[in-house]
Amino acid sequence: MESKDIHIVGARPNFIKAGPVIQALDDLGYKPVVVHTGQHYDAELSEIFFRQLGIPEPDVNLGIGSGSHAGQTAALMTAIEVALLEHEPHRVVVYGDINSTLAASVVASKLGIEVAHVEAGLRSFDRTMPEEINRIVTDVLSTLHFATSPEAVDQLASEGIERERVHFVGNPMIDTLLRFRDMLDVNAARAAHGLPTRYAVATIHRPSNVDDPRVAKGLVTGLSQVAKLVPILLPLHPRGWQTLTEAGLMDVPGVKVVAPIGYIEFMALMAGAALVLTDSGGIQEETTVLGIPCLTLRDNTERPITISMGTNVLVGADPERILAAADRFLRDPPVGAIPPLWDGSAGLRVAQILAV
Repeated sequence: MESKDIHIVGARPNFIKAGPVIQALDDLGYKPVVVHTGQHYDAELSEIFFRQLGIPEPDVNLGIGSGSHAGQTAALMTAIEVALLEHEPHRVVVYGDINSTLAASVVASKLGIEVAHVEAGLRSFDRTMPEEINRIVTDVLSTLHFATSPEAVDQLASEGIERERVHFVGNPMIDTLLRFRDMLDVNAARAAHGLPTRYAVATIHRPSNVDDPRVAKGLVTGLSQVAKLVPILLPLHPRGWQTLTEAGLMDVPGVKVVAPIGYIEFMALMAGAALVLTDSGGIQEETTVLGIPCLTLRDNTERPITISMGTNVLVGADPERILAAADRFLRDPPVGAIPPLWDGSAGLRVAQILAV
């Protein structure tokens, strides 16, 4: 039967989280309506994930594209409103913390439509992050909250969210990783990029890291120091290309910069890495499950469980902190544990609740 829910996705992390939920709903006999906002429009950041993850082609593709936060969010709200009025869902399901998530939550709420938030309750407590604003507003407007960790459940309670509206379901992003884990060909991925047996992987895309030339320069300096210890592969998000290039990234010996990589190949590269350096929230979670040392190039994280239980440490953009942590982890890799309910069944738990 056709579900009366609409699922809003718009960027790489959304696809990885939504895939297990949509598949589980399909297995339960429901056909969800999927709206792709087009917030990520590059093929390597968008369409390839639908193909690789087996997510059905979206029922609606809004094709919004990039823009300033205000301009993009306004365009998203206008287009999402049209889609919701056409499909008349009884609930809108949103994922993560991107602008599409915020826009859909606001529009649905104003139309009197219930909102369910997958990955609710995460907080960095840094309101200079656009994603933090999106998380806070989305959780305030949501009627159903799916939390990935006990800390997120506690955070929602501290903000006055009624306990009966909160469900601790685990992490659907990890469902996707576990689904494909046995398919990850580390040797093939490493060989495709000419990497030695011991290498590191890096990603940088946060506005706080790539919009400020001084911060970008510090990161490039840090990467150049780590590259003396281990070669680094850096699939570079389009957002950071200009600033990081101007900071000298392309001239750093030992750092190989490539275009964005598809999900399965990137997971294989991470699984075989001696070290990962990133400012991505999702990668902090994926490295925790893979048991790979992770240096988070930020001073805060909305995923503290990856530090308390996992293999993650915060190093910011300070070259000295980056090098010291990299040297320590390369000599003595940390030993972490898998957080509760990160077991490959989070999507099913979400689907069972949505199907009621």
